[in-house]
Amino acid sequence: MRPALILVIPLVAVLGLLLSGCGERIEPAAPAVVTLFDDVTLHFTPDASDRYDTPFATARDNGRVMTTYHEFPAPAGRPRVTAVLRIRPVRQDMLSVVDRWDRAGHVALVKPGMAPVEMVKFVTAYGGATEHEVDVTRLAPLLVGHCAFEVFIDTWVTPAWKVDVELVFAPGAGAGVPAWARGLFFADGGLTAETPATSCRVEIPDGTRRTVLNVLVSGHCTDGRDADEFVTKDNVILVDGVEVHRFRPWRDDCGELRALNPYCARWSDGSWSSDYDRSGWCPGDVVRPVAVDLSAWLTPGAHEVVYRVEDIRPEDAEGHHGYWRVSAHLAGWR
Repeated sequence: MRPALILVIPLVAVLGLLLSGCGERIEPAAPAVVTLFDDVTLHFTPDASDRYDTPFATARDNGRVMTTYHEFPAPAGRPRVTAVLRIRPVRQDMLSVVDRWDRAGHVALVKPGMAPVEMVKFVTAYGGATEHEVDVTRLAPLLVGHCAFEVFIDTWVTPAWKVDVELVFAPGAGAGVPAWARGLFFADGGLTAETPATSCRVEIPDGTRRTVLNVLVSGHCTDGRDADEFVTKDNVILVDGVEVHRFRPWRDDCGELRALNPYCARWSDGSWSSDYDRSGWCPGDVVRPVAVDLSAWLTPGAHEVVYRVEDIRPEDAEGHHGYWRVSAHLAGWR
């Protein structure tokens, strides 16, 4: 007697049939990758700032800023947008790198009629390579048409760092995409004791039901002593003259990133320079955004928003002082 024929269908095939509709496999849409900067060199070369220019990226600020442009089509659907940033030190020889210090930096979107928008704010590691992925979906409404971008590292040597930046557009953000966005503040040079506040007039569009202020802020000092890097200060947000939010940026987990900082110093007490708690940042990491819901105050119409840092360390006899790198953008939902 002939044995019964047993038909075995692999589980993968069954799932394929269930997902195939009328006999056609449904493939998920592949993410679209837009390269903004590819192996560009950040440097400080006052007498030849264009030394490391490429056909797709040009320098300004003596080579510490590289700029580029991209044309974006009208968006299809409501994509999730991720910024991918890779930073690598330029090697001096087999044992050392050219720039072994932690340096402030950013990737920014520049569009007419608004403050530049920091998409990613970061501090390099002490001479180490780092890679970051940052969700920038709230900026999707601005990524349309002609857009200028810049990547900046506050270096004073040459050549210093190599940088790649990509934007990855993937389906699935849905309601996470706001109806509009706008750059509000960009005090990258720093709020100081002499100029501790920045302000902006903004018009909230009709029909807006929710408005969120996204702040990127980090406290620093010019000599690496105390305030405002290791002693944080009150950051205050006011709308139409009324204080609506107060907070103190702080990071107490920097020691977890020591492996990214191969050239950090070890002090006589056994501590490492990369490990200290700081005002909103750590060497080798991005600055995490602070999202403040201002819906109750930023209703449709005209408003003034003020950002202020209190009690910033003033300049001393040697010219050293505290300062705060601050940027913020608004995102609104209808």
